[in-house]
Amino acid sequence: MATTLFILNDPPYGTERSYNGLRLDIRGIRDEKPAEGCGRGALEGLAEWTQQADRVLVF
Repeated sequence: MATTLFILNDPPYGTERSYNGLRLDIRGIRDEKPAEGCGRGALEGLAEWTQQADRVLVF
């Protein structure tokens, strides 16, 4: 099964965010996975996930 890593970046200017940890917390999404194969993470895991992914899509 192919794996795809989605990276959602902040825009270069302004404060519009696609999502962040605070928004996930407010919605009650803590450590459990919001959907199958999805999860929240931090910069520490990014290099490992990038190496393991078959595709990396950056928005």
